[in-house]
Amino acid sequence: MRHLMNPLDFTTQELEKLFDLASQIEANPQKFRHVCDGKKLATCFYEPSTRTRLSFESAMYNLGGNVLGFSDAASSSASKGESVSDTIRMISCYADICAIRHPKEGAPMVASSKAGIPVINAGDGGHQHPTQTLTDLLTIRSLKGRLQDFTIGLCGDLKFGRTVHSLINALIRYPNIHFIFISPEELKIPDYIREDVLDKNHIPYQEFIRLEDCMQDLDLLYMTRVQKERFFNEQEYIRLKDFYILDKEKMKLAKKDMLILHPLPRVNEISIEVDEDPRAVYFKQVQYGVYVRMALIMTLLELV
Repeated sequence: MRHLMNPLDFTTQELEKLFDLASQIEANPQKFRHVCDGKKLATCFYEPSTRTRLSFESAMYNLGGNVLGFSDAASSSASKGESVSDTIRMISCYADICAIRHPKEGAPMVASSKAGIPVINAGDGGHQHPTQTLTDLLTIRSLKGRLQDFTIGLCGDLKFGRTVHSLINALIRYPNIHFIFISPEELKIPDYIREDVLDKNHIPYQEFIRLEDCMQDLDLLYMTRVQKERFFNEQEYIRLKDFYILDKEKMKLAKKDMLILHPLPRVNEISIEVDEDPRAVYFKQVQYGVYVRMALIMTLLELV
């Protein structure tokens, strides 16, 4: 039995197989309509989610399976004090596979250690979001044709952004990736990412405060929102929430084939006028998320 806690749980070779399967699903979704007949996915979301939870549910329904679970800790026995360990033991009696999101870092890992079914980390605090990373990688591979030899700018909340941390960890395994980090001082990449991931592996990176100072060098721009739920001080959030707004004027500085990605939800950091730009692929990214989660469910259930 296998779980997904971290993007590094799969080798690059295994990821290639996963992405090949996702591409087959994209090309011929009808072929996979009954792969999970009789199977059940439990979605245990202790933290609010729209995209990730619905993406998992859509993926399972597309495979012919069923879904059960909860979308809020208040509607589960966690509100009565039940531990994650006990919840997953109980869920293991009802479902064949589980996707869990939790505000505490490491909670999905605890669940996987007690589970009788495969567990997928659907986001734990500011730590990891591996299926978003799989989505990002599939999007880049599908639209750029490669997962190497590019410069990627990561912009916004780099301190608390679990999607950013997961993506950095995943991309350092591919050759010739150059990172450009764009953030205010207060939201810079954490020291443990800088020292234990980038410096330790001799990965080149630059840091900027202004997006305009590096736009022309980017092959990919990964925008993120400033996350209100990660702030203890509302004044700090209000001061920083509109620090970056990508608009048509800034897009004039970018390469003609640069792609804009975003894990969503968007707040103000990308103006809606940018949505019509062919380089804006964040809604395509959502669709790739369904394909890759379908492929992941099939892989963890050993149906391929």
